[in-house]
Amino acid sequence: MKGILGKKVGMTQVFTKDGKLIPVTVIEVEPNVVTQIKTVEKDGYDAIQLATDTKREKVSTKAEIGHTKKANTTPKRFLREIRGVNVNDYTLGQTVGVDIFEAGEIVDVTGTSKGKGFQGVIKRHNQSRGPMGHGSQYHRGVGSLGTMLPMHVLKGKKMPGHMGNVQRTVQNLEIIQVDTENNVILVKGNVPGPKKSLVMIRTAVKRPGDKNEAADLITYVVEEEVNEEPVEETVEENVEATEEVAEEASEEETTEE
Repeated sequence: MKGILGKKVGMTQVFTKDGKLIPVTVIEVEPNVVTQIKTVEKDGYDAIQLATDTKREKVSTKAEIGHTKKANTTPKRFLREIRGVNVNDYTLGQTVGVDIFEAGEIVDVTGTSKGKGFQGVIKRHNQSRGPMGHGSQYHRGVGSLGTMLPMHVLKGKKMPGHMGNVQRTVQNLEIIQVDTENNVILVKGNVPGPKKSLVMIRTAVKRPGDKNEAADLITYVVEEEVNEEPVEETVEENVEATEEVAEEASEEETTEE
């Protein structure tokens, strides 16, 4: 089990050399710092705490500053635990980058879904609406709330209420590309959460160790034309051209006189 914290940038698409289009989510990963290591002997379970997104000390509490100072790093905005890892492979203050993952690996991505406010049962629970004509007078209502016997609303009844803004995990997603130069991971498909939101990438629980063949993507190289003509010669030519125009103008004036 391994994992890392990142920030969702948005979605785009990439192409393989055999002409296939793959929709991907771009996740920007700032190098994570191991700020705490938990063990069975001391804490009752094995886990590591990762931190990302540097925060100014001015807006940090003394507790946050002291906690991250043990790992010899600056205060961080996001801290998350990852269980099931081999704690012997990590040290306090260690930096974890995107290179821990490879293209083709199967992962689970966890994030907080978009908040949609207070919604009715049709949008929230995908229920059907009532008749729209013939004097129905009941179009988008919640429907029957209970039976005659208990004489109250049954527990668990699907009702209108707050929708979204909850933690969700999308399982068994494939990593298409790992860009170590720009600290970016491309994950096939969509992941929960709005843009610039925190996401956690972990080894797939249901398919640990599984790996697909890495996709052969098309890369584009932009070639820039370099002007090899010396700047000094260009300036001299402009000066000579200006002098010639001035001489011709003076000759024309003399002729007219």
